[in-house]
Amino acid sequence: MAPLPDSLGLITSTDDPLSLEHFEQALASLFRGDGNALPVIERAIGRDPGFAVGHCLRAAALVLDGTDACTAALATSVAAIERNSGANERERRHAAAARQWLDGDVARAARLYGDLLGDYPRDRLALLVAHSLDFRLGHRDMLRDRIARALPYWDSRDREYGYVLGMHAFGLEETGNYDRALAAAHKSLELVPDNAAAIHVIAHVIEMRGPPDKGIAWLRGTQPIWVGNAGFRTHLAWHLALFQLDADAAGDALSTYDDLIAPQLDGGNNGLVDASALLWRLQLYGTGSQWRWREVTGLWMRGRTIGNRAFDLVHAVMALAASKQHARARRLAKRLESDTMLRARSGNEELALAKPLTAAIMSFCRGDYDGAVESISTIRAAADRCGGSVAQCDLIHLTLLEAALRGHRKRLARTLAAERAVRKPASRLNRWLKARAWTLGTARLAT
Repeated sequence: MAPLPDSLGLITSTDDPLSLEHFEQALASLFRGDGNALPVIERAIGRDPGFAVGHCLRAAALVLDGTDACTAALATSVAAIERNSGANERERRHAAAARQWLDGDVARAARLYGDLLGDYPRDRLALLVAHSLDFRLGHRDMLRDRIARALPYWDSRDREYGYVLGMHAFGLEETGNYDRALAAAHKSLELVPDNAAAIHVIAHVIEMRGPPDKGIAWLRGTQPIWVGNAGFRTHLAWHLALFQLDADAAGDALSTYDDLIAPQLDGGNNGLVDASALLWRLQLYGTGSQWRWREVTGLWMRGRTIGNRAFDLVHAVMALAASKQHARARRLAKRLESDTMLRARSGNEELALAKPLTAAIMSFCRGDYDGAVESISTIRAAADRCGGSVAQCDLIHLTLLEAALRGHRKRLARTLAAERAVRKPASRLNRWLKARAWTLGTARLAT
């Protein structure tokens, strides 16, 4: 069997051109984030069970998926590479990195994929997985810098170059380099006009800066692109609803939920996180919806919550508590201490925030606003390291402010509201929160 080099110099242990073609198709799907990679690579592995780099790709796709339901298939691919005497050094290093994730050591997996990328900066699989794990672990500087280190080895002749620019743009945005993030994202879209990831970066920059009307126009204008991308359509609909809520249009946000988010919920964690986070923000706004919460809670409980990340479990607890299922919420929150796989697959800072945050959420839903304030106050300084993006972590700040408002903590509420208004003065939501803080002393919102 003669090893064949692919277009980026990756040596692949196969003599089947069709398997290599399927590999390229599946890898292109991973870069697009459209959710179609696994069926394609399964066909290649079905034709050629010894296709080591095909198993590397399947392992990478399953690590990117990140759910406990993937472990059996991931173990199969890792074992297939390990026992394949024809597998080369890079393929075996991919297997070693994936095995660390399989064994629950996400930080070690990230290091090994990162080491691979350091030695082979044009290794597309290592690039994708290391970038994703940097995000999950809250390593925002590495989210920017790891891609920056690889970029000199890429240029516009590479068909994935636009996607790599989009990845770098996200790292720039998450570290507050908004102008450079916009430039990189727009360049990415010039090269790859349907890159939903770059559309996502621009939405993030507008979310950080405002005004919300600009964000609504951006996502409505690009909706024909992202609405067909299974990996981004729910999350970008979530961003659209956030802009609508920020524009004081809660009814529009609810319509976005009903039309674009709820129909896509299939029990996958990412969609349920977005659904829970949006319904929670609407509840903070005073637009609660018990029947929507019950639907989301049913989907959380139908799936497997053992072994999920702490970030995901927080949102499942949120759904239970908001649905008034307080005992079940408390039982689920205890997994932050008892679920060893969850603890292994969560970043240290993510774990440190999760316990007081779930306590705050449960207190808030019981009407104990002072308890919610006390719990969140212990983690407020580190809230942006919750396990998600800066935009996702803002839920913590919003919850603290709303608890202060409902608990009539006038001085704290005014301080928090003033900070938000200064950071994003174009936000009508922030202006509403500030006005409420300055007129405290009348009625409370219903819990």
